[in-house]
Parts: sequence; C-alpha cells; structure tokens
Amino acid sequence: MSELPLAGRRRGFGFAITATMLLMIAASAPSPFYPEFAAQFELPPVAITLIFAVYAFTMLATLLLTGALSDTVGRRPVIAAGSVLLAASLVLFWQSGGLAMLLIARALQGIAAGLLLPALSAMVVDFAPPKQSEAASLWNTIAAMTGLGIGAITSAFVLDLVVDASSAVFGTLTVVFLLATAVVWATPEAPRSSRSAGSTGLTRSAGVRVEPTRSRLEVPARLRRPLGVAVPAIIAGWATNGLFLALGSSLVGQEFGATTHAQQSVAIPIFAAAGIVASVLLHRRSARLVSVYGTSALGVGTALSLLALALNSLPVYLLTVAVVGTGFGTAFMGVLKTLMPRVGPNERAAVMAVIYIVSYLAFGVPTIVAGLLVPAATLRGAMTIIGVVIVVLCAIATVRRLRIRDIPDGKEAEHPNAELRSNVPVEPAEREGASSAASASGERGSRGQTGDGR
Repeated sequence: MSELPLAGRRRGFGFAITATMLLMIAASAPSPFYPEFAAQFELPPVAITLIFAVYAFTMLATLLLTGALSDTVGRRPVIAAGSVLLAASLVLFWQSGGLAMLLIARALQGIAAGLLLPALSAMVVDFAPPKQSEAASLWNTIAAMTGLGIGAITSAFVLDLVVDASSAVFGTLTVVFLLATAVVWATPEAPRSSRSAGSTGLTRSAGVRVEPTRSRLEVPARLRRPLGVAVPAIIAGWATNGLFLALGSSLVGQEFGATTHAQQSVAIPIFAAAGIVASVLLHRRSARLVSVYGTSALGVGTALSLLALALNSLPVYLLTVAVVGTGFGTAFMGVLKTLMPRVGPNERAAVMAVIYIVSYLAFGVPTIVAGLLVPAATLRGAMTIIGVVIVVLCAIATVRRLRIRDIPDGKEAEHPNAELRSNVPVEPAEREGASSAASASGERGSRGQTGDGR
C-alpha cells in the first residue's frame, strides 16, 4: 500500500471495519423479532428457521457468482451496490405483512451480504498496517462479533421499550446503509497495481509466482490443503453461530422461562463479547495455537451447554455460552490467520468468498435441520442432536490442525504467493517456472554488475 498516504490507509481501514460491523448488526437485528413474527403470523418453527436460512442460501449464490468481483472492478462499486440492496431489504422487513415478504426481505439481505462481505473483508486486508500481519484477521473477527452482539441486544431492548420497534430498528438501519452508499465513494480505493501484478504472472521477486487478476471464483492450488483442514472448524463455528441467532432466543425463553426480549436474547451478546475478548488476547499467538484453542473451546463449551440444558440452569448455560463464544471467535480468526497472509492481493476477495461460502452453508443448513427436528424432538432435543455433531466436528478439526505446521512468521508477509513447502507439494512445472525466473533475474543482475564495472 505504499502508493497511498498513511491517512488514506487509516481512513480506508476504518471504513471497512465500521461497515463490516454494521453489516453484522443488520444480520443479527432481526433475531429477537423472530418470536414476534411467529406469534403475529402464526408461523411454525420450521418457517422461522427458513426465514433465517434463506439469507444464507441467497448469499451463497451471490458469492458463487460475484465473490471475486471486487478484485476486478474495485471495492467501492461493489460495496455501494451491496449497501443499496441491504437498505432495500431493511425497508421490506420494516413493512413486512406476512411470511412471503419476510422471505423476500431476508433473501435480498443475503444477496447484499454476498456482495459486501468479500469486498469489505478484502478491503480490511488491503489497508491493514503493512508490518502487522495479524491486524486484518483480528479486526475482521472483532468487527463481525461486535456487530452480531450489538444488533441482537439492541433490537431486544427496543422491542421491550418502544411501541413501534420495527420502525426504530429497521428504519434506522435503512438510513445508515444509504449513508454508507455515499460515504464509500469518499473512501480510498486500493491502487489496482497493489491487487494485480499485471499480465506477466511474475513479480520482481525471483521465484515468486503471482496469478493475474481473475473474476472467477477459485482457491489457488497452494491453499487447498490448508483450507481443507480448516473446513470442519468453519462448519462447527458457523453452525453454532446460526443456531444462536435463529433459535437462541426461543431456547432461553422456553427452557429457562425468560419473559422479556432482552432476557431471551442475552446469550447472543455474551457469545459475541467472549469471542472478542479471546480474539484480542490471542491474536499475537501463532495461527496453530489460536486455531487449536478455538476448536477445543468450541467443542468443550458446546458439550457443557448441553449439560446445562439437562440441568435446567440458566447461569451455567450462560457461562458455557461464553466458553463457546471464545471458541467461535478464535476458531474463525485462526482460519484467517492461517490463510490470509498466504493470499496474494489480487486473490483476496475470491478466497474470502470461498471461506464465506463454506461458512454460510454451515450457517443455514443445520438451522433448517433443527427447525425440522423441533416438532418431533422438541427444541431441546433438536439442539442436543446438532450440538453432538458440532462436538464431533470440533474434535476432528483440532486433530487435523495439530498435524499441520505453521510456516515461520514473516515468510508469507514477504512473499504471500510463495509455495507452502511445509504444507503443499510444489508442482514440477511451477518449480521450473520459478527457477527460470530466478535464473533470468540473476543473469540480468550479473549483466548489470558487469556493465557498471565497464
């Protein structure tokens, strides 16, 4: 980012973090309204989980079609378009009159998120302090967790205190995202040269291979094994997140007798706050340690939460929610710490899109399954079944991550596209191409030295 002054980088970084937090506020703000929608429109449990999950599926479709778009056309146009669509979805929530309109609103919100998340996450990496490789993963995690907590608990308090809660919540967020549409154009754009090495496919550093900018969505070959190792952790974490947002309020109300919306939604900010604290405390640790702690805490916390449900103890349940929160925050941060330093500038939005595709499949599918299980197994039974699956996934993720060594600090920051010799075999053709580039560079250097000598 040497082409931009420090003030411009800071402004871009601040905007990306703030917009990510606002996006997650908008994603979690409807959660406390779900019991209200169910009562008002006489909806069965599966309808509520469908409203929640349609967000994930439309977001997935958008990620597949446009996830790498901002790597090609720039971050600002994509963020502006996503903000307009998100504002429109909030208007539909605000004026909802039944199940059909709620589904349309949530689907449109998913499309907006599919545009915004990869572009904003990539912008955070674009403008992160150059000498602090962990800053992007930390702030992406903090922004997401802060937004999830603020959106849910604020909506819950507004429902308890304000007569026209829909106008207060969805009307305010509509205005905020219309403002974001304008503000993004005053935010610096990462210079195109920093996102693409041009059409030659080689940087000036010998032996480092950089792919030209592409609009299609794919994971570079060198990242496929690390991403595959991370998949169980992503699934376990985001399935937990989805269940808390979709059914957490109903669970606390039905199983522990909470009566106000704030009481029913209290688990969500505890979950988010614990994730933020753990992320801040551990962000300077190695990607391996952060990942292993995250999946271990997520699995142990989930198992303990099932015990708290069996004991019918709300204080114990909330304590276990905090443990689960530390696991989710650090597990996802560990994934980003493992992958993002290894990603070239022109690949960032595409790789983030793939990460979010996996995340939101895990976010939506288990929630629908839980909703289908509720009539036969009760809400507690459905959460127990999904919880056991999450514990198993966490155990698998922990063992698999322990088998992968971290590359020494600084290697990826210097050459983000260098082959990961400790993790992924280098293809012979790639090795030969890199060697040829190195030889050519060396020959040019030798000629230069000879010429200087003459």
